Amino acid sequence: MIGDMITIVHGYWLLLLIGQYPNGPLGGLANTIILSALAIAFAFPVSILMALARLSKWRALRWPVTGLVYVTRGVPLLMLILWAYFLIPLWTGADVPSFMIMLVTLVFYQGAFLSEVVRAGIVALGAGQMDAARALGHSYLGAMRFIILPQALYNMIPSMISTFVATIKDTTLGYVINVPDLTFAASQVNNQLLTQPFQVFLILAIVYYAICWSLTYLANTIERRIAKRRAGVVSRPQHAVMTQAKIITEQP
Repeated sequence: MIGDMITIVHGYWLLLLIGQYPNGPLGGLANTIILSALAIAFAFPVSILMALARLSKWRALRWPVTGLVYVTRGVPLLMLILWAYFLIPLWTGADVPSFMIMLVTLVFYQGAFLSEVVRAGIVALGAGQMDAARALGHSYLGAMRFIILPQALYNMIPSMISTFVATIKDTTLGYVINVPDLTFAASQVNNQLLTQPFQVFLILAIVYYAICWSLTYLANTIERRIAKRRAGVVSRPQHAVMTQAKIITEQP
């Protein structure tokens, strides 16, 4: 079986990597990574706006966004993809590419999940940070921009990487609307071979596992560094106080 897998990779590695490009649309692993990166890049600002709306004192803003977040998180992603696939062309009156439909769906879906991460990071800082910023003369938005969000987003880097891992796995659902991603390329390979479906999709699983494991390892490494830096920030003032106390006690 391993020999068959090596033969498949040797014969179809280019199709799995970039799809039919340059004789056709870009696909394969390259399209999966591009789709995931764009989804996170656009979902990130959307998540910040959603989180700020959910923390707002204005009910007219907080309640609709809260409902949108709950609905988006409570509905299976496959259903959202199918809704977008049929509704977006109907609303726009244009033939929208499946890649764009999948991108829009992932942006709102991951934006809803990331917004809860952002909101939790802001709440975890405590109200004292905002009170201190307002006391220094910052407006609410200024305090959020220069004081609250930089701290919260720094603490959320591991969670955002984990969300990126989930996004890569979610792109596999684009197969149902013919998004030319890695899963679609693997299906094309399987349709050409016909007799080795287990080997083809085992290769697909190994590739996804390698990518997701690498990103998870990166998230864990960053999380340890953040925890170490926090410990260092806390220990330095304590060390300074102890040193000063020692100097005072040693004075004649």
